[in-house]
Amino acid sequence: MTELSGLSREELEAMAEAGREVRVCQRVLAKTGDTVVGELLRGHGTLYEWRHYPPGDVYDAEYHAQYYYHCHPEGERPNGEHGHFHTFLRPHGMPDGVRPLPLPDLEPPESDNDALSHLIGIAMDVAGQPVRLFTTNRWVTGETWYKADDVIAMLDSFVVDHARPSWPANRWITGLVRLFRPQIVDLLHERDAAIGRWAKAHPDAYVYEDRGLEVASQRFIAVEEQMAELELRLRGARRRRSILPEPPSFVEVS
Repeated sequence: MTELSGLSREELEAMAEAGREVRVCQRVLAKTGDTVVGELLRGHGTLYEWRHYPPGDVYDAEYHAQYYYHCHPEGERPNGEHGHFHTFLRPHGMPDGVRPLPLPDLEPPESDNDALSHLIGIAMDVAGQPVRLFTTNRWVTGETWYKADDVIAMLDSFVVDHARPSWPANRWITGLVRLFRPQIVDLLHERDAAIGRWAKAHPDAYVYEDRGLEVASQRFIAVEEQMAELELRLRGARRRRSILPEPPSFVEVS
């Protein structure tokens, strides 16, 4: 667990509020046997590997935040994981002064809103719960590369504030990025460090397109553990374990 003692009370309170939002979204979905992942898969029939769900991604035209969910082939998934979200921010939603890293192959995009940045990946288990955060190399998502400090400056701008395809799913993913902000910050710094190490160890390859490096950094997470740690920091005591039932699995487990 990322050390939270260095954060201000204001930062801790913001994380706790986001965590309450995450819990509410999970609770209301669980009441009808649903999950955030199931919300995005509903109505699309057979689940196909690599396909984006929903088709065309979720995009907030006001905040320019974007995300989608997909699954890798079963043999390529970590044990117990079903699939993952990829989250992005497009330039029109980025803070002033943020610019892509001037890499040798950087080309002007067709549109001034196309040079999007990947923020964080969120892996989900078969019960529809978030279990891992991860960063990726550039080739994985086809993003434009921004240095870690600039991506960190984008995190608070990731807001999906509309009802389609699922209001609770959109609120949930917005809240999750805030709830785990300290871990994401660490992972982005670790990402840049991993890229630097890989480039040094493989001088004959172009690191950002090197298929040998896919996941640059990762960390296991649990919503209730994060909330308990926040409660300890804010109130000086741990709240009792949630009595809410686990949301049902949206896939059959053999």
